[in-house]
Amino acid sequence: MTASLITNIGELTTNVATPADRCGTVHDAAVLIADGLISWVGSSSDAPAADAVVDAGGRAVIPGFVDSHSHIVFGGDRAAEFEARMAGEKYAAGGIRSTVAATRQASDDELRARVRGFIDEMLAQGTTTVEIKSGYGLDVETEQRLVRLAAEVTEEVTFLGAHVVPAEYAGRADEYVELVVGAMMDACAPHATWIDVFCETGAFSVAQSRRVLEAGIARGLKPRMHAGQLGPGQGVQLAIELGAASVDHGTFLTDDDVAALGASDTVLTLLPGVEFSTRQPYPDARRLIDAGVTVAIACDTNPGSSFTSSMPFCIAVAVRDMGMTPAEAVWAATAGGAAALQRSDIGVIAPGRRADLVLLDAPTRVHLAYRPGVPLVRQVWKDGVSVWRKG
Repeated sequence: MTASLITNIGELTTNVATPADRCGTVHDAAVLIADGLISWVGSSSDAPAADAVVDAGGRAVIPGFVDSHSHIVFGGDRAAEFEARMAGEKYAAGGIRSTVAATRQASDDELRARVRGFIDEMLAQGTTTVEIKSGYGLDVETEQRLVRLAAEVTEEVTFLGAHVVPAEYAGRADEYVELVVGAMMDACAPHATWIDVFCETGAFSVAQSRRVLEAGIARGLKPRMHAGQLGPGQGVQLAIELGAASVDHGTFLTDDDVAALGASDTVLTLLPGVEFSTRQPYPDARRLIDAGVTVAIACDTNPGSSFTSSMPFCIAVAVRDMGMTPAEAVWAATAGGAAALQRSDIGVIAPGRRADLVLLDAPTRVHLAYRPGVPLVRQVWKDGVSVWRKG
């Protein structure tokens, strides 16, 4: 067994909570890695011997980011749509259909190369775990291709056949739902862990969303949901009722939604890049946190409403515009993302957990919000292996 020691860490964010510090901050710290796992955490002065030593030089170390919401298997580009939106046009869910057309035409090799490019981008910005959704195929063959390709690069694959109703089913949404819960789910479920639905005006009704999620649950998939992005509705309540791991977006929430989330185990995943890119109002994270809601942050990397793969950027936006403290935002982007995926092996730096770590070119995690847009990630470890290093 080869052991590696990261020592002389100025500020270590463990996310092993104490009554005074949810981030479990340790100063002048060290971390020992062996067989892909964290084997010891403590003071640099007490560090055990190791086969290899990395001197952090007083810099900060955090858990690898856990991006629990992405749509990175797609073809085409929607820069023109973004430009029009910045000129005043309103965002609507229908733009998804243009990506569907481009994705259906793309080959497996083209899609695979693009996905791996996004994974490399994410690693360079400190993301060590990413969830990937389908949803840009919307026919049996293409949706099956998307979940299969996603499964090549992540354990966290979500079947999102119920993203929007495709053009060929216009006016026949219920028929499309039957395709999703039938032949499409038969083809996609073997490659997926999660079932998702876009419960929103212009996409799927509460009744249709229930049909999709319950069918997925019956096939052994775990539920999650898009809800509350374009306006208030009953999607959040449905997600909680069905035991969804996470409700994502939450831009428009009623007081009843917030209270129900606070009393449940369902995570609310905020997607700061969406509000930044669509100019919708930012959700009030302070309202959620004060109500006891478990909050995660994710990028929602997609070509329409949030074409960023940068968790540091999303942290900065959450702090600046959603009312989070830097510590809360970093927790939400690491341990919060892990909670949204119902994972206990990531998002925390503690013995027995996966050795997914990020060394920052900064003395404290606060710089992730304090210095927005600056490439602060110096080195990244995934399962104990250094997978990216600046320079």
